[in-house]
Amino acid sequence: MLELQQVVKHYRNGEEQVRAVDEVSLRVHAGEMLALQGPSGSGKSTLLLLAAAALRADAGTVCYRQQDLASLSEQQTAQYRLAEIGLVSQNTHLMARVSAVENAATKLLLGGVALGEARERALEWLERVGMAERAGRTPEELSGGERQRVAIARALAGEPALILADEPTANLDTERSAQIVALLGELAREHGKAVLLVTHDPDAAGVADRVLALRDGQIHSDPVQQVTST
Repeated sequence: MLELQQVVKHYRNGEEQVRAVDEVSLRVHAGEMLALQGPSGSGKSTLLLLAAAALRADAGTVCYRQQDLASLSEQQTAQYRLAEIGLVSQNTHLMARVSAVENAATKLLLGGVALGEARERALEWLERVGMAERAGRTPEELSGGERQRVAIARALAGEPALILADEPTANLDTERSAQIVALLGELAREHGKAVLLVTHDPDAAGVADRVLALRDGQIHSDPVQQVTST
């Protein structure tokens, strides 16, 4: 579903040129959860932004369903982000003074779903992430972990085919982290979604079908973990 081929992304840091992503090639298939691990600054978040078409590669190709994202028009790119992907970033970007359920319904409303249906579907996803009882609260009334779960519900409410999750459990306790990762695994294996998960959490990575390491912008063969069901 998602394929990166020899992808390069450069940044300038003063006079130094930093290769945040350095000739990375990988595939994420429908029904698969792939975890990407690596130290801070290794290029993991940049790679997710390339997959979300929020950044454009300097070289190589990023393809979704065999379509080169660089070939999409601005309107097609916006539609791709709205309808095809669920992006969970480290910044929740929730609307201030707006209830959790309305925040979670944002993408549905932008996609043309009627208000009543959008709120109902958003509430269902808030329940799945353990936030139904806080649905009427605004971000100002929520903890960091609660805001994170609202953002996850927003990303998943439209049932996207590709889920890009950047440290989705960073602000969550152990129990909530396990629930969220289990939910992502369920979406991949039982509903055919493709999940690319960036995480420092070894327990989260342990739920994935494959684990790859990204260091200094390059994919390394360690750790690579195959998880088989029993």
